[in-house]
Amino acid sequence: MIILPQSDELLLQECRFEAFRASGPGGQHVNKTSSGVRLYHLPTGLVVTSQQERSQWLNKLVCLKKLRQKVQKLNYRPPKRIPTKIPKSAKEKILKQKAKRSEKKRMRTSSFEE
Repeated sequence: MIILPQSDELLLQECRFEAFRASGPGGQHVNKTSSGVRLYHLPTGLVVTSQQERSQWLNKLVCLKKLRQKVQKLNYRPPKRIPTKIPKSAKEKILKQKAKRSEKKRMRTSSFEE
């Protein structure tokens, strides 16, 4: 189980930060500034990137949020299945119904086929 620090500052200390030029719409502002952010979480080896905002600071916050979501997904363990057993009385009831149904079907056939 991976436990992350609550504060963003401590989490950033565990990560390697990298800025790059974002691509896509945004014109000259996007082409001239390094607003894309890539975070490498060193203890787990997870990598998250963000280039959806115009500012590097906002993209860093988005990356931290994505990293927390990824770690939460890694920590998920499905609940253990508890197998159930059918009671004996229920089994007997089902068998009686089956016998009754088969008897009903047996009575439908004509006596010529025998």
